[in-house]
Amino acid sequence: MSPAPAGDVARAVVITGGGTGIGAAAAQTFAEDGAHVLIAGRSATSLRETAGRNDRIRYVVSDVLDDGAPDLIVSTALREFGRIDVLVNNAAHPGFGALATLEPETVRAQIGTNLLAPVFLTQRALDALEESSGVVVNVGSAGALGRRAWPENSVYGMSKAALDFLTRTWAVELAPRGIRTVGIAPGVVDTGVGVRAGMPREAYEGFLAQMAERIPAARVGRPEEVAWWIVQLARPEAGYANGTVLAVDGALSVT
Repeated sequence: MSPAPAGDVARAVVITGGGTGIGAAAAQTFAEDGAHVLIAGRSATSLRETAGRNDRIRYVVSDVLDDGAPDLIVSTALREFGRIDVLVNNAAHPGFGALATLEPETVRAQIGTNLLAPVFLTQRALDALEESSGVVVNVGSAGALGRRAWPENSVYGMSKAALDFLTRTWAVELAPRGIRTVGIAPGVVDTGVGVRAGMPREAYEGFLAQMAERIPAARVGRPEEVAWWIVQLARPEAGYANGTVLAVDGALSVT
């Protein structure tokens, strides 16, 4: 693996779902670390808010489900920065419901956002990543690790388990091109996603409190805690980490 860009050339990072939650925290952490960051997402409002916190962060409004999204995101990054060193596949579509209640459009949106979008975006970014000996970071979920079940969250969990398989496979497949692939599996993190998905604030807070009682760390996580690990795994110093999926979940997945 090649070292970080020499001289005053900053690394260039692309983050999907970068307007809120873990994606926004990762953008801020990368920027504070000296990288240039392009965040992509559907909401111009949240993207502008996140980009406004650091002048190293830029944004592009793009729904990763759109056929043209991979080209738009990659071409924007190359136009703005001239390179891509790190690609963080973070955008996710939540969805809850027992099998008998699943709506086809929700299933398609989850699989498209959580699984197909990382495939096509990473594919489009391969040449740029090879040129920089770059890193792909796939953001999965600790709830989908190992042999655990996840009733009423089957499609989301399935898509994240499949993303972990892509991480392992791409690590081997892309290593000859000098590209690393690693994964982060966050546990229960207070990103506000439940409220954005339509859950009443009181119900969301109740869910977090209930989960905190089950987590050995006795609390839920914070977006910046997951973001820190994303940045660490993407560093050149972490170059021997490849194909691994790191759980950041307060030990819930090993209970």
